[in-house]
Amino acid sequence: MDTDSLTADTLRDLRSARPYPAVSLTMPTHRREPDNAQDAVRLRNLLAEAERRIDADPEASRQDRIDLHKQLERAVAEVDLRHSLDGLVVYATTAEHQVWNLPREVPERVVLSDTFLTRNLVAAKAQERPYWVLAVAADRATLWSGAGQVLHEHEADGFPMEPEGVDWDVQREERTGGQPSTFSDEETRRFLRSVDAALGTVVGADRRPLFLVGLAQAVSMLQEVGTAAGTAVATVLKGGLTDGPDRVLLQELAPAMAQFAAHESDRVGTALDAARSRKAFAAGLDEVWEAVSEGRVEMVAVEEHFQRTVKVTDGHLSPVEDASAGGWEEGVREDIVDELVEAALDKGAEVVFLPDEQLSGHDRIAAVLRY
Repeated sequence: MDTDSLTADTLRDLRSARPYPAVSLTMPTHRREPDNAQDAVRLRNLLAEAERRIDADPEASRQDRIDLHKQLERAVAEVDLRHSLDGLVVYATTAEHQVWNLPREVPERVVLSDTFLTRNLVAAKAQERPYWVLAVAADRATLWSGAGQVLHEHEADGFPMEPEGVDWDVQREERTGGQPSTFSDEETRRFLRSVDAALGTVVGADRRPLFLVGLAQAVSMLQEVGTAAGTAVATVLKGGLTDGPDRVLLQELAPAMAQFAAHESDRVGTALDAARSRKAFAAGLDEVWEAVSEGRVEMVAVEEHFQRTVKVTDGHLSPVEDASAGGWEEGVREDIVDELVEAALDKGAEVVFLPDEQLSGHDRIAAVLRY
């Protein structure tokens, strides 16, 4: 699975308690040769380490150990390293297993607990800047779920949608210039109201930037008859895309997405400057970590590829050059940025990833404080 599959419900399930020991394996992977040649060996070694830890755990019964070995073997058999991204996460209990491919580097780790380790998934999802795309016409509406340059049709929550009991040939009308009569039809308005209602349900449950794609008449009427479509961050006035394909949709969306990204960067910069002026600002990993831990953060801005291994001592962070010098038990965190991102999101803060070097003056991470 990839980060596009990480819905709020999925994350809630992953975080729920499981019978001990629930196993989480994480390791960095590589997209291209020759670096990816090492991934298979690292995965085998990580699996061996997990099995050793399970066999040595006095809290795991003999049957637990047998079942966990089977689930881990099945999970590893599903891993296709030919299509790796930047990180691999494997979850297993005595009764289930899951494999996740992430577009974000993760540390190499084996964790046995009563829950799965989810912070790497959450950070990767946030970094990918998930978004919705609604492609609409008078006779059809499709919803697409995007993350980065990956776009999938969302076939749930009533989508794709078509009007019921309407007998017209929209394609013929569009070819012959009949759009105005089509879009003034009350049946079309009723259909678009239902589209907007379904869209509102989806967006309300999983808030992301929304892009609208369609002919001007369809988009205009959709925004007129409802409210959800009015939250769109950009509109692409082009018809014939309700069935995609994803490659063409991404191509048509590219200018609007680039413009939105630029606006977001400006918005974050303005918010950080304003926070500094009113002394509601934190910068640097230790300062931001402390503010997040206290629930005082409104927004966290972090550079996309910022990773740092630290040691946690009395609630403060100090850099660790050699991660092998300690371990989790000694307070060493290899993925402290991902842990911070997950904690910030849990406490209701906004997390924004910015291009590298954009926060170089703030040790690559900064925050707007609530107080």
